[in-house]
Amino acid sequence: MLLKKSILSLLLAGTFFLSCKETAKEALAKDEPKKPNIIYILADDLGYAEVGAYGQKKIETPNIDALAKEGMLFTQHYTSAPVCAPARHMLLTGKHAGHAYIRSNSEWKERGDVWDHYAMAKDSTLEGQGPMPESTITMADRLKEIGYTTGIVGKWGLGAPHTKSVPNDMGFDFFYGYNCQRQAHTYNPLFLYKNRNRVHFANDTIPPGTKLAAGADPNDANSYTQFDQQYYSPDLMFKEMTDFVDRSKEQPFFLYWASPIPHVALQAPKRWVDYYSAKFGEEEPYLGDQGYFPHQKPRAAYAAMVSYLDENIGKLVQQLKDEGIYDNTLIIFTSDNGPSYAGGADPEYFESAKPFAGEYGKGKGFLYEGGIRVPMIASWPNKIKPGTTSDHISAHYDMLATFADVGGYENLAANDGVSMLPAFLSEDNQKQHEFLYWEFPSYGGQVAIRMGDWKVVRQNLKNKKEPTLELYNLKDDPTETNNVAASNPEILKKAAEIFKRERDAPELESFEIPLIAEGLLTEK
Repeated sequence: MLLKKSILSLLLAGTFFLSCKETAKEALAKDEPKKPNIIYILADDLGYAEVGAYGQKKIETPNIDALAKEGMLFTQHYTSAPVCAPARHMLLTGKHAGHAYIRSNSEWKERGDVWDHYAMAKDSTLEGQGPMPESTITMADRLKEIGYTTGIVGKWGLGAPHTKSVPNDMGFDFFYGYNCQRQAHTYNPLFLYKNRNRVHFANDTIPPGTKLAAGADPNDANSYTQFDQQYYSPDLMFKEMTDFVDRSKEQPFFLYWASPIPHVALQAPKRWVDYYSAKFGEEEPYLGDQGYFPHQKPRAAYAAMVSYLDENIGKLVQQLKDEGIYDNTLIIFTSDNGPSYAGGADPEYFESAKPFAGEYGKGKGFLYEGGIRVPMIASWPNKIKPGTTSDHISAHYDMLATFADVGGYENLAANDGVSMLPAFLSEDNQKQHEFLYWEFPSYGGQVAIRMGDWKVVRQNLKNKKEPTLELYNLKDDPTETNNVAASNPEILKKAAEIFKRERDAPELESFEIPLIAEGLLTEK
């Protein structure tokens, strides 16, 4: 920790730049004697169109929709990566995938059978993911430096117990939830973490992947009782979160609500499942053939998780109002990546990424729009004009720069983000990205870059399939159906130059993509 803080001090003594014009920052400082609270809500695997404000018709999300009516809805916001861990790492560090340390999920398998939930219960050294370097500086570090109380509730997924890559060593005063993202594959856990220590519950160990008992009737509700137990982690985490807000209300606070839902498993409160079961009617049971847990009413359960999350967002907003701090709180709602295709999720039925495709190959895990374009709503009374919409092109890794201007810390030139404060305040001096950059070594090896309306996508860079070279004009072809690479060599050349200029070789060999390292970005 001393090494990390010394590095931070050196950086603070260096050269800085302001990511937006002084007008926005001066107005903010003038109008707000107390620094604003910041709440960042990150849903897990929530598709672009899975809330009403973005066109969802089957799932009801009145509280999230209310945030949009009271604030600003962004139509061209992106995750930094199409799966959990790298998206969260880049969010916290302000790095795009060409500069980030973590570029894919890394389960750190060298330690043993890290997928065995019985073994993890006995041995905490098998928990967690590959850690970030101890010297990593997060937005929580920066906000804490200027007097914010910082908390994370939900899913961490960026380190492991017994390493320095845990929330309390990465800028957070308080943590409650899952350290390990594999543990978050069940919402009836044996334990959660409160800061550095396990808090145990009287749930049974039911490992993800458990099927119905032999001979069980899939149409009988009693066949599924083992998958819904007494202690439901989203309830436990929400209680801890509201307690954090209550005890932190006298000073500015930063709350990162890293919700583990609606990522499957399909486990939701019965009252919500019953509500959607009545609404949707009879369903074909999900028997667990795509992992996680079986469920008699899979569509109802998935919708139930989204509406349960929405319900709790409404409760949090009401708490802020009751405490008298709502007007001084910036709330951002978004998702870590596109919709899941596994575990009983049904992105085609819900049109989860509409107008984009959200099924396997287009949604989570892939660099097409359905996998990386995500909802984002920002609400901030008397600062963000109610009911506004922005087509500003932005990404998760903009948040570190944005919170620099919102909270008042200096924005390090080393990050890749652009402050979105001018867009929030409807000012006309919002800086635009020259490009957005993605690099993902999993699911066959992929890269993508967006430059204005143009988007280059390359696939199959690490598997035995023929590498693809795709170019789309998102203004004319937002669903990426017309590959115009052959007729636009100058655009491909520009993209290749940006890749070469912006990309650092990954520090971990497992994240390398050989065809990029060899410079073969524009060859089929």
